[in-house]
Amino acid sequence: MAFVKSVGDFFGLDIGTNAIRVVQLSGNPGNWSLSHYGYAPIDSKTSASDSPEARRRLGEVIMTAIGQSGIKTRDVAIGLPSQKTFTTVIDVPTMSEAELRNTIKYQIDQYIPMSIDEAKVDWKLLGQSLHDPKQQEVLLTSTAINYSEDRLELVEGLGLNVIAAEPEPIAMIRSLLPTGLADARLIVDMGDQSTDLAITFGDAPRLVRTIPVGLSSLLKAIVQNLNVQEDQARQFVLKFGLAPDRLDGQVLKALDATLDNFASELTKSVKFFQTRYPNTPVGGILLAGYASSIPRFNEYVAGKTGIATEAANPWQKVRVSQNDQQQLLPIMHEFATVVGLAQRSGKS
Repeated sequence: MAFVKSVGDFFGLDIGTNAIRVVQLSGNPGNWSLSHYGYAPIDSKTSASDSPEARRRLGEVIMTAIGQSGIKTRDVAIGLPSQKTFTTVIDVPTMSEAELRNTIKYQIDQYIPMSIDEAKVDWKLLGQSLHDPKQQEVLLTSTAINYSEDRLELVEGLGLNVIAAEPEPIAMIRSLLPTGLADARLIVDMGDQSTDLAITFGDAPRLVRTIPVGLSSLLKAIVQNLNVQEDQARQFVLKFGLAPDRLDGQVLKALDATLDNFASELTKSVKFFQTRYPNTPVGGILLAGYASSIPRFNEYVAGKTGIATEAANPWQKVRVSQNDQQQLLPIMHEFATVVGLAQRSGKS
């Protein structure tokens, strides 16, 4: 998947459930600058539909975002939704990368949840195993060939040249993870329909999963428990958040069951990671997407998990002009995936 057909100027494209986002950067790792960006809202029914009319409309919105951005290159790196991809880390005996390349193709089918004939698979050697020095770890990702080809057909049908396709959780790590960390981090990126989780060590994922709780789950709970309309529920959660002293704590009470389930999934992920890597502590939780923009959400997660929690900044490695910062401010938290795609290099 994370294949690269050419190296040069390109931009990242995130086809989200509620918006299309495009970003082009200049410079290189450690010296990125924002060159162009675009953002175009889209109806979630359109982005989820496979009908010819929905695909035509989706293509129009993609081109609107690109046109708005001023991007001229046709080369693009695209994100593949976590719900359409499978990512895992496996242990293999220590051998050269050339030997691994020759042998891993015969082992892949035992690790992925579909027939090898129906899957597009990519892998990356992470290095020596963190828990068994006689083994080395390999990051394995896969997606259905049918889905991959369908997405390529959509994007390339717009006159673009797809140089890379990458699972969204892998891309978000690139933008959200600070450099030089000595311990592991749990990254939590909440979208509209689901939340991507990744526990990293070094600059690589060691555990990747998706849980079916997103902003829409929170809004549904508020609508049901407080008997309000969805737009009012959205205002409640994004303005007042989980503060116990706002609206008499009604929002927090309305979300209690949903958030408890959400927090238990975070705890379960940390426990699974620490069972596999008992000598590698999870030193913090980084919140992105809606999880970073809901007031007091970090305090709630820290209280439930016992792990220090803070909002992550997808733009932390990118210089952004004052004017662009002001324009992006209301939506900056939504750009983790697309900034990560734009930060790809031929070696990523």
